[in-house]
Amino acid sequence: MERTTKTGSDSRSAFALSTADAERLRTHVEAAVKEARRGRESGVLAAVTVPLPAATDPSAVVVASRQGEEPWFCFEQPEQDGAALAALGCAHLLEASGPERFEETARRWGSLARSAHCDAPGGEKATGPVAVGGFGFSDDGGKAPHWIGFAPASLVLPELSISRRGAESSMTLSAVVGADDDPRQVTDSLCARAASLRYRPLPLLDPDPSQQSRVVGTMPPEHYEEAVAHAVGRIQAGELEKIVLAREVQIHAAQPFQAAAILGVVREAFGGCHVFAVGRGEQTLVAASPELLVRREGMRATTLALAGSTRRSADPAVDSHLGEQLLRSAKDREEQQIVVRRIVQQLQPLSVWVTAPDEPVIAQMANIQHLATPIRAQLRDQISVIELVGQLHPTPAVGGEPHDVAGPLIPALEGLDRGWYAGPVGWTDLNGDGEFCVALRCALLGGEVARCYAGVGVVSGSDPAAELAETEVKLAALLPVLAS
Repeated sequence: MERTTKTGSDSRSAFALSTADAERLRTHVEAAVKEARRGRESGVLAAVTVPLPAATDPSAVVVASRQGEEPWFCFEQPEQDGAALAALGCAHLLEASGPERFEETARRWGSLARSAHCDAPGGEKATGPVAVGGFGFSDDGGKAPHWIGFAPASLVLPELSISRRGAESSMTLSAVVGADDDPRQVTDSLCARAASLRYRPLPLLDPDPSQQSRVVGTMPPEHYEEAVAHAVGRIQAGELEKIVLAREVQIHAAQPFQAAAILGVVREAFGGCHVFAVGRGEQTLVAASPELLVRREGMRATTLALAGSTRRSADPAVDSHLGEQLLRSAKDREEQQIVVRRIVQQLQPLSVWVTAPDEPVIAQMANIQHLATPIRAQLRDQISVIELVGQLHPTPAVGGEPHDVAGPLIPALEGLDRGWYAGPVGWTDLNGDGEFCVALRCALLGGEVARCYAGVGVVSGSDPAAELAETEVKLAALLPVLAS
């Protein structure tokens, strides 16, 4: 049901702009059009931000209000003060490919941000205009048909975004205007979009589907074990220290997958993760990622080295024992230290200082626990979060060390198209702040087919059968939801 508020005999959407807010938006649009007429051919950003009730569910509003196959985006950390950002539509698209894709995307977003006409930034993070989306694992991204719409670098300035953190929620409406645009028409269009927004709880999954799903591996398990054995041989020969190898498992259902319902289940089950959904056309990438790639807040940068894992147990004593075994595992400690060392090396030239604990801690998720090392840095210069992403990706947690050797070897051994799997997904604001996680524990949904991905780090002490079993533990995050 649409949320409405009533004033006298009139009824309007709870998201409709007030007369004062609409006038403020028109003022920004008029200023942007004037600037465009002074010769900015690429367009000028105009936006307005308005408060919403604290209890607003950004993802539910976006899902209920999506029109056709327009892009949509949800990014949540339920256990982090209820943090959520959701977005709809496309006011401007930033895409690039090749080795310079991060720098090109950062340059174009920075140019748009510097000329923006909008409210003064304030309040919690992710308020005001944002660019949302992600990057493929490789410079050329996914080439398979199922990755259409997920370019190697693809950030969207949404037509509208809704942000929530704690007791604060807000909505931002954005447009990129040119010299020929009519400010009143642009304003009226955005006001109409806000008034059309609806709220409905996220749909529920069918608890008893009429037909069971079919789960098949893209490659047989033996292929994966052989790939791991080959990689161990290359490592023991001294060619590289570590390589991450992934598997793809497909779920074939009788009915099209409901991305919104799956998102609802995942955010309930994995509140400590970065839970996201990126919808492009008929495809949606859904994930519950445990791994923060980088967060920038002013001159501070935070990241998380995550490598080495084991299962959880319902028995607290067994669960604790498994964690202790992980902390004492020489193989897992080696794998984790490789990741920490590389991240610190990448941040040091950009920072006044970089700090990381000497010992990892156990990070526990719903079905798995990892070795984790939080890393913080005080940045030396104004470098945007997109540029930081480009400096850090791919870490050895998803690629290898050295990457120049591991990079070409990964697709040769895996035999799959990673697309955005293990790539950065997140958001950035006008100040260059933002947050990107790594697309792990994810599934690409398209019609009746879901593609799940899971990988493990291979080092000199890796056992092929054990690594295969570890991928099964990681796949168990989403398989029960998708293969019901």
